[in-house]
Amino acid sequence: MPAQPTAETSVPDTEEGAQDWQLDHSRAPIATKVVVAGGFGVGKTTFVRAVSEITPLQTEALMTSASEGTDDLTATPDKLTTTVAMDFGRITLDDDLVLYVFGTPGQQRFWFMWDDLVRGAIGAIVMADTRRLTDCFPALDYFESCGLPYIVAVNHFEGTERFETEDVRDALTVPPHVPILIMDARKRYSVVETLLAMVEHALEATPE
Repeated sequence: MPAQPTAETSVPDTEEGAQDWQLDHSRAPIATKVVVAGGFGVGKTTFVRAVSEITPLQTEALMTSASEGTDDLTATPDKLTTTVAMDFGRITLDDDLVLYVFGTPGQQRFWFMWDDLVRGAIGAIVMADTRRLTDCFPALDYFESCGLPYIVAVNHFEGTERFETEDVRDALTVPPHVPILIMDARKRYSVVETLLAMVEHALEATPE
């Protein structure tokens, strides 16, 4: 006669592969929200996709004739889709620090959603493309006006000229205390470094 399952054998092992902080019920991870903004086609969706440890939520839609005359595809002629609501991903940076990363839509007609997306965020990353730096001015003005700590991440595209961070600072008239990084949104390690720089800057700006 086969043995009857006991309480130990009938309950699945939910602790397999768990991290130490996940098994310590006396503490919970600190969940923080980060916003990634910038102009159309600057690499925000790629940024979130490269770093997310879960399947990222993406609201990509095929570009239609509605964008003709509005979205500049000169620098990104192969772009066929665009974010119409947000991108969302998650990354665990430390045993007790989880970042929820929200990518904002870059097209002007979707900017009305920014107020909802930034609510509760500790800081923002403004992505820039040196071929069209003016595209990130609206994001810079927005975060300056609302007082949210931000850094500038220059997404360096292959085949484009590489500029020094101080040259970018002068071109954007970004204050000296705002970090500027040169990064590659396709590479996870580069995105992680950018997120860490943003968290560090946010903690310095709002230490409480």
